[in-house]
Amino acid sequence: MTTKTRGGFFGSSSVELSEEDILAAMKSIHGYLDITPSDFKEVYGIAFRHAIERLSNMVKAGDIMTPGVISVGPDTPLSETAQKMEEANISGVPVVAGDRTVLGMISEKDFLWKMGAGKTGSFMGVVSECLSNRGCVAMPIRGKTAGDIMVSPVITAQRDATVFELSKKLAEHHINRIPVTDEQGRLVGIVSRGDIVDSYCAKIF
Repeated sequence: MTTKTRGGFFGSSSVELSEEDILAAMKSIHGYLDITPSDFKEVYGIAFRHAIERLSNMVKAGDIMTPGVISVGPDTPLSETAQKMEEANISGVPVVAGDRTVLGMISEKDFLWKMGAGKTGSFMGVVSECLSNRGCVAMPIRGKTAGDIMVSPVITAQRDATVFELSKKLAEHHINRIPVTDEQGRLVGIVSRGDIVDSYCAKIF
């Protein structure tokens, strides 16, 4: 069994739980334990998984979402949309109607893809396109609006969605953020992958 450190729980680094670690932990407990190291290891693993599942269901979207979300309308020029994202240092914005109903999402990848980044939507795809052609690679989207390139329909969640449910949606749909809406579909907040990671760390550590 492997348990993760704070930096590696959601990354690639890990700390292996060794027999020596288990024996040291058992010796530190006062009194007699009628349990083998392998039994202890199995119990620890089960308990750890249960703890993660419990914490995942305790924390809700409403607890970790960012309120006061920066958004744009479907008629917002892409130049203004890009400026808002740059000024706020964010990589995606919801597109909303006048009543704050969520219509779609725009991310950096949507800009890059429309500028010739190819299927990967990578910055290097744009660089490649720029180096192999004359002129500005932004020309194909110059004069267009948020509604022209937004992804729709958009995956959303409500305030009472659990962190487990949010994590599942992010993984299944390969997205980095989820707008949080009220019962009428109006934008009230947004949850990113970073918010979910922070919520786990806050509870576990």
